[in-house]
Amino acid sequence: MTCYLIGHPLAHSFSPRLHALLGNADYRLLDLEETEVGSFVRGGEYTGLNVTIPYKETVIPYLDELTDRAKAIGAVNTIYRRRGNLIGDNTDILGFLAMADRAGIALSGQNAIVLGSGGTSKMAQAALKMRGAKSVTVVSRRGEWNYDNVYALKETQLIVNTTPVGMHPNVDSMPVDPARFPRLEGVIDVVYNPLRTRLCQRAQALGVRCTGGLYMLIAQGRYAAERFLDAPIAEETVENAYRTLLTEKRSIVLCGMPGSGKTTVASILASRTGRPLLDTDQMIEETVGMSCGEYITRFGEEAFRDRESECVRRACLMGGVIATGGGAVLREENRKDLRMNGMVFLLRRALDSLPTDGRPLSRDLETLRRMAREREEKYLAAMDAEIDNNGGAESAADQIMEAFACAYL
Repeated sequence: MTCYLIGHPLAHSFSPRLHALLGNADYRLLDLEETEVGSFVRGGEYTGLNVTIPYKETVIPYLDELTDRAKAIGAVNTIYRRRGNLIGDNTDILGFLAMADRAGIALSGQNAIVLGSGGTSKMAQAALKMRGAKSVTVVSRRGEWNYDNVYALKETQLIVNTTPVGMHPNVDSMPVDPARFPRLEGVIDVVYNPLRTRLCQRAQALGVRCTGGLYMLIAQGRYAAERFLDAPIAEETVENAYRTLLTEKRSIVLCGMPGSGKTTVASILASRTGRPLLDTDQMIEETVGMSCGEYITRFGEEAFRDRESECVRRACLMGGVIATGGGAVLREENRKDLRMNGMVFLLRRALDSLPTDGRPLSRDLETLRRMAREREEKYLAAMDAEIDNNGGAESAADQIMEAFACAYL
């Protein structure tokens, strides 16, 4: 049974791995130009198709039937065969509702804005109306409500992003600033790569409930796979698929004071999990051809921080177990990168046990105390969980493994 995801571009997609976890290993990506869509939908050899940006409306004229759901939304993300006919459905809406429920984000009674006007936007609008949203306003680049006047919508309680803004590889982008909506209660971003977009990170920093799109991907994939297989998929299989995919895609990130044991603990974690070990200080040294201490002495701390930011970004995009330098959290851009696809653990260790030899920025205990006071706010802003590393590296690794296994976005 061969199934495909069609769209453009598709390099970011997690779908083949997802469908393998749901029971269909023969699932492939097919990046099509718009002129190729119709001929493949009508004449291609396949059991079923998923459809993503930008073809959720493009495929409709080539289908024999639409489900009531697809008709109501005006967009199709799932195509399957029954009795020789090509049937178009929309399982995105089922995934969207499951995602909102799992995240505890209310839709009923909310003044919602939906960013984007394509097929995914139509699905989100239908879901909001189905659940009794008080108002649904579409924001697009050239619509009545657009990114020039969106902040006039002061009553907004819920933001739903259906655009690709913030999606890999353009991870620095954010379609709107949640801080400028004074009544905001929730943010839903359908983007799932990265796991935490800049939009979601901003919402989290404000204490606003939010979710990225990974669970929606899992849930809509489940309903699509049931149509491809013509058989139900157990809830346990869906939950295991979500946990597995999240664990595979999320990095373990360690931050903390210089000498707090990040590299040692990261090495243990890399060995236990089979993930690559990425030490940002080591990456810097390989780049500049000298030790971090020597580079700081010769070129200054600011030049060192520039090299550090480059290596932090590279490590975060590669993924694995990431050990950061003690000052990596000082720059906001680094904190955002570390949280993008990582669960960030702050290692705590008594200051008087931290090494100082050969460390120009932390040369004695008094300097360490001052540094700890100055950096505390940045560490707290970066972290997801604190880990006590006063009892040894193995114990710290145990704590991290337990927290990593139990925490779900």
